[in-house]
Amino acid sequence: MMNQMETTVHYDNGYDEYDYMMQEEEWDRDMLLDPAWEQQQRKTFTAWCNSHLRKAGTQIENIEDDFRNGLKLMLLLEVISGERLPKPDRGKMRFHKIANVNKALEFITSKGVKLVSIGAEEIVDGNVKMTLGMIWTIILRFAIQDISVEETSAKEGLLLWCQRKTAPYRNVNVQNFHVSWKDGLAFCALIHRHRPDLLDFSKLNKDDPLGNLNLAFDIAEKHLDIPKMLDAEDIINTPKPDERAIMTYVSCFYHAFAGAEQAETAANRICKVLGVNQENEKMMEEYERLASELLEWIRRTTPWLENRTPEKTMSEMQRKLEDFRDYRRLHKPPKVQEKCQLEINFNTLQTKLRISNRPAFMPSEGKMVSDIASAWQGLEQAEKGFEEWLLTEIRRLERVDHLAEKFRQKATNHENWASGKELILSQKDYETTTLTEIRALLRKHEAFESDLAAHQDRVEQIAAIAQELNELDYDVASVNQRCQSICDLWDKLGTLTQKRREALERTEKLLETIDQLFLEFAKRSAPFNNWMDGAMEDLQDMFIVHTTEEVQSLIAAHEQFKATLPEADAERQAILGIHNEVQKISQSYGIKSSFINPYSTIATEELLNKWEKVKQLVPQRDGALQEEMARQHAHERLRRQFAAQANLIGPWIQARMEEIGRCSLEIGGTLEDQMTQLKQIEHVIIAYKPNIDKLEGDHQLIQESLVFDNKHTNYTMEHIRVGWELLLTTIARTINEIETQILTRDAKGISQQQMNEFRSSFNHFDRKKNGAMETDDFRACLISMGYDLGEAEFARIMILVDPNATGIVSFQSFIDFMTRETADTDTAEQVVASFRILAADKPYILIDELRRELPPEQAEYCIMRMPPYAGPGAPPGALDYTAFSTALYGESDL
Repeated sequence: MMNQMETTVHYDNGYDEYDYMMQEEEWDRDMLLDPAWEQQQRKTFTAWCNSHLRKAGTQIENIEDDFRNGLKLMLLLEVISGERLPKPDRGKMRFHKIANVNKALEFITSKGVKLVSIGAEEIVDGNVKMTLGMIWTIILRFAIQDISVEETSAKEGLLLWCQRKTAPYRNVNVQNFHVSWKDGLAFCALIHRHRPDLLDFSKLNKDDPLGNLNLAFDIAEKHLDIPKMLDAEDIINTPKPDERAIMTYVSCFYHAFAGAEQAETAANRICKVLGVNQENEKMMEEYERLASELLEWIRRTTPWLENRTPEKTMSEMQRKLEDFRDYRRLHKPPKVQEKCQLEINFNTLQTKLRISNRPAFMPSEGKMVSDIASAWQGLEQAEKGFEEWLLTEIRRLERVDHLAEKFRQKATNHENWASGKELILSQKDYETTTLTEIRALLRKHEAFESDLAAHQDRVEQIAAIAQELNELDYDVASVNQRCQSICDLWDKLGTLTQKRREALERTEKLLETIDQLFLEFAKRSAPFNNWMDGAMEDLQDMFIVHTTEEVQSLIAAHEQFKATLPEADAERQAILGIHNEVQKISQSYGIKSSFINPYSTIATEELLNKWEKVKQLVPQRDGALQEEMARQHAHERLRRQFAAQANLIGPWIQARMEEIGRCSLEIGGTLEDQMTQLKQIEHVIIAYKPNIDKLEGDHQLIQESLVFDNKHTNYTMEHIRVGWELLLTTIARTINEIETQILTRDAKGISQQQMNEFRSSFNHFDRKKNGAMETDDFRACLISMGYDLGEAEFARIMILVDPNATGIVSFQSFIDFMTRETADTDTAEQVVASFRILAADKPYILIDELRRELPPEQAEYCIMRMPPYAGPGAPPGALDYTAFSTALYGESDL
């Protein structure tokens, strides 16, 4: 509202010059007006007064009579000012009327208007000149004074407004408020300029002033709610129409059309605010959808990764490992991108909400960015443990298979050796033998005991392998059953052996002849045979190694074994010599008995066959060890190949991380320069992806070869994967932060120089150079920038920049605070004021008004969300725009 202007109107025994409006006309000293002007003023002022008194349910018929008691005059002033006047006197005496008129005149004077020569007595006495002068003063003050166009006011402003609005129209030239309006075209031009739908200006004729005037007056009364204040015939028949009457009528056009323009401006503001709100709601819905889908994927995937149920075979575990590789290579990378995009969308939405002065977006319960990050962390923890478990289980199954085969071989060999031994030990052949035979049986039994003692280690080895298989949970029942069977048989053999020895020793006293050669053969052939059995078993023993050093150790042990072969061959020849000696003695002395050694079950053919078998197995063992050495060399090449790439890729990723950090902290250039540099870095990173894929291929070859360690590098594939994913996330987040700063800068009108100053101040007080300021550093930064901080003010600022009370202020929070301090935004009060204009100053608004003033989409948006108005005096369907506007800015809840 403009400052009140002091208005001075002079009356001195007649109508003198009107200084405020510089009107040149004078009333004569006999207090008479020009009759034509007086008639025009009567009609115009009466209609003007009635246009306002109708709002109070009354009107006047005779302007000089109906204001004499002062009651309707006070009522008129209350209606046009919106203020309450003192309570009027209700008496009918003259002094009551004078008192009421004086109250009205005092109210007019209180509004900065000087009333000269107008007294309450003249109004009470029905003085036409004074009454019309008083009404004109009221019109000037309440209808014309506040009109302002380009720093002009009152009459000049109203005239300039008319000239601008009618300038494009043919035959219209507004220079004053009398003769310029006689042909009616000026009135029609004003109507057509603002409401072209009401008349066709091209069809009007300058030579038909009566038709033009009546057309304008009728349209104004019917469509613009402007009462008919002028008479067309009076204007035409008067050489110079009354200026006051014309100005009064034209001011009604100004207020009618100015209100429409103001409503249009208010509607545009509301459309803008609602458009921003609709866009934000769409982003919120999109965030909720993406968050739900990502969390659902994590919820489905995590139990699979947490499942630690082992498979029974190596092939099944290898299939599980292949499924895990498909998950890491095909299924997880798109979800990493979705998670990164979700965080970017969330940050962009929060920035837009801050820029538009809206409350921050709070996702549904369980869908916060922190919730998603926590769920993702749980997924990765399960993933890491799953891969470790897979590799451990594969190693276990490999060990189990090896031990199971070894157990079967040793158990089978022992069972084959023990087969029939129980029956032999249970015989009672010694009861019917000769002395020589009994001695032979005794010696044979001693040889068996020697063999039995030699098998003690094998039984213990079988038991130890069975125990290890039990610990590895391999076919526990079957292994234990077989092991128990072997141990029971071993115990029984031991018992039977002891019993037979006792029986033979009891009989030994009766026996005196023993064939020493057979005995010697038995004693030497049994250990040698056992040695050959052990040698064949060792030469056929399966082995599992992981390094060339382990293979070399096996080769060295094998070479040591081969070094013992000459000594073994000498023993073999010696044993065969004993057998040959027996044959020689038997032939020499004509012995007729059989050549079966009574002390040993080992035949020379068996020794020869086993010896030939040992000689065959030695080169086979050499070949197997050389093949394993070649395989381990191939594994070593795979390790070196992987290490060479990993040692390049790891430092490269770290260098890009440092480059991104330096770029995000640069001050010299613009944010667009930083964005360009970051985009270039992003392009370089994307172009580097084939190196990561090649490393994944090498890693797959290593895992398929069951190579589990690599001494040539400290980088594992997991390190490279985590570093690569962190690099992709960091570049995306940094680009998003720069985009957010550009959006904030552009939306808030902040210059690049200001942004550089903000960054320079932040970097100076970022003591630890970690992208955040501590509380004391932030206080020092504000003081350096000119803030006068008390404890209460600093606490208020810390709530804004650090709502979670972490004790640190990030760069984004610092920028948000500085932009909030230096920029202006829409407020809830501005939106309420805009709605009040559309509602014609009512505290509520109707559905028809919303649909008339706003575009259809915004109107229906308001109707759907605006609560009913609960105040008194509201018609059905009235809506509360105040509650709606404050809810938009988070200041209340709908």
